[in-house]
Amino acid sequence: MRKIFAIPFSILAYLWFFVSICLFHPIQWICLNVFGYQAHKKSVDILNGFLISTLYTLLTDFRIENRELIPTGKPLIIVANHQGLFDIIGLGWFLTKFHPKYVSKIELGKGIPSVSYNVRHGGSVMIDRNDPKQALPALKQMGEYIQGNCRSVVIFPEGTRTKDGKPKVFAPNGLKILCKYAPDAYVVPISINDSWKVFQYGGFPLGIANRLRYTVHTPIAVKECDFATLFERTEKAVLSGIDGENG
Repeated sequence: MRKIFAIPFSILAYLWFFVSICLFHPIQWICLNVFGYQAHKKSVDILNGFLISTLYTLLTDFRIENRELIPTGKPLIIVANHQGLFDIIGLGWFLTKFHPKYVSKIELGKGIPSVSYNVRHGGSVMIDRNDPKQALPALKQMGEYIQGNCRSVVIFPEGTRTKDGKPKVFAPNGLKILCKYAPDAYVVPISINDSWKVFQYGGFPLGIANRLRYTVHTPIAVKECDFATLFERTEKAVLSGIDGENG
């Protein structure tokens, strides 16, 4: 019954999402090519607001906890578990003041209005998961970028999203390279809960009446400890905030 009840809300959500990305694609182009980076960033911030509001059409709410823990004026490496599309949109919305960029799979760089444009031109890097050698210079570039500009990068060490909310094994390589080339950065662990429920039935209908939660844990300075310790502490912090993973 709940699945059937979700059908009209899902249609409305997809319509709102599609109109938003189509509307903001030319807006992004104008902002970047006429007015520059700051105007483009503002357009992406507003777009994220439109996209995260898609959840309201699904009778779903969302919140972030402990955002005040995040240091300002420092390069940041945001490390989170990955449950679905709204991980990216939610973090982009909640962390807008930190200029979040993404380590994205190369497939997102083409074919999606607004999203692909921002991935290609907004400062993110694209990784070809079938070509590990290509990832090394891209991650090095991103580390140097956040180090030099005191901005943030979001990385999902699981590599791909989970379909049931249960975290996959974290891979250290991407984070290790970012830490190497952004030595003044702070690693910010974030746990994401119930994002997977939006797509619990697949692409249609969408899940309704859920509560997405993003929990920030105590940041760790890259210089504070060796990488093995840093990675262990980061993974433990992320897992500690995922429902069903405590204890």
